Amino acid sequence: MAVIQVSVINESHRAQLEQGLLAMGVALPGQSVEQLMNFLRVLLKWNKVYNLSAITDPEQMVRLHLLDSLSVLPYLFGERSIDVGTGAGLPGIPLAIARPDMSFTLLDSNSKKTRFIQQASVELGLHNVLPVHDRVESYQPEQKFDTVTARAFTALPDMLTKTRHLLRPGGKLLAMKSKEVDELERDDFQFNGVQSLSIPGLDATRSLVIYTAK
Repeated sequence: MAVIQVSVINESHRAQLEQGLLAMGVALPGQSVEQLMNFLRVLLKWNKVYNLSAITDPEQMVRLHLLDSLSVLPYLFGERSIDVGTGAGLPGIPLAIARPDMSFTLLDSNSKKTRFIQQASVELGLHNVLPVHDRVESYQPEQKFDTVTARAFTALPDMLTKTRHLLRPGGKLLAMKSKEVDELERDDFQFNGVQSLSIPGLDATRSLVIYTAK
């Protein structure tokens, strides 16, 4: 009879996270680190039923879900952020854990993913997360946002068009990309540049494209 290997989050993965945070220059209190690990536990549990992520190996989850998400932490702007196409809450939930002083709206058109975010927020005690089930182009917030984050959401031209109505003038769009992106000229955005993101243990190129809404 074949033995089924069950992935378990343990102390070695916490050590991997702490070492990665140290290498990235990100200082978080122990409570936040524990919340991040609990997020992976909740994600692993729900992933068995809802297929939220193709990544199921805990070491890869620390690297590609937590450290990758937290790499944009220094670039967050203002008090209100929205994560579009958030999926299983990435990068929104790790950022919300790291920045309890900010509010995070996590937007996705897939209802099972926003239900997961709601449940994860309850289990983790996150009071600064609001899951929203809607399409980006049709969502009309009562108050516009200071920051829009997007990870593997859509091509950059489409992203700029679909997110402009979410940002207040002067707000920032932070687009996480896995390859270099050329500058796009827009009347409604100012291009601020591309930052290279270094993820411990990851050789692939990560870029953060930054625009300011006019």
